[in-house]
Amino acid sequence: MIAGPAYRLDSFLEALEDASDIDHLQRLIERLRDEIGVDHVVYHWVSSGGEQYGCGTYPAEWVQLYVAKDYLRIDPVVQGCYQTFHPVDWKRLDWSSRAARAFLSDAVAHGIGNQGYSVPLRGPNGQFALFSVSHHCTDEAWAMFTDTHRRTLILIAHYFNHKALLLEPGRCPLTAQPLSPREVDVITLLAMGYSRAQVAETLMISEHTLRTYVESARLKLGAINTLHAVSRAITRGLIVIT
Repeated sequence: MIAGPAYRLDSFLEALEDASDIDHLQRLIERLRDEIGVDHVVYHWVSSGGEQYGCGTYPAEWVQLYVAKDYLRIDPVVQGCYQTFHPVDWKRLDWSSRAARAFLSDAVAHGIGNQGYSVPLRGPNGQFALFSVSHHCTDEAWAMFTDTHRRTLILIAHYFNHKALLLEPGRCPLTAQPLSPREVDVITLLAMGYSRAQVAETLMISEHTLRTYVESARLKLGAINTLHAVSRAITRGLIVIT
């Protein structure tokens, strides 16, 4: 049974803050799976040095098969999430190719679930990560779950990524740079999926002025583009999606 809305987010984030190593993250991801009542939770990332790390609840047999068949090349979840900043429901991805359908059939056979939701994450120096939950249930039950827990999962994903970066060997802590109140407003609305036109209308400013705020925030955050700026602002706790 998928958990209801009474999930204790604060308790989990406090535990995540105290995590001291990768093994601790693994225990926390197992705890999250049990608390929200899904089949699997997985966090997989590539470090700034190109090394791959991961923790999650997928069966070892599936992980070995995934590597052996080089499914990374055709996995619609990885391919789809790499092209966007926004969270993705797996049903909205392109599963039309024969290879993608074969991959999905294999995944379901290994208990991964017929439903999934992934949050793409980006960090410094090209770091890319995915935070995913999956489950076997009806479309209706999954829609109710994602509607209830979407914001919680996004927040946990970014906190998880931040902690993983801090635990990455040899990495210096990130220093948060203050954004102005208006820059916070702009970046927050963009993180919530507003278009630039919608942000400008909501804040009652021109799109030219909006571009100025976006560029200023990007420079302060040392980001290469707007999506990177949004990701860094969330990871550093400068904005919170509510």
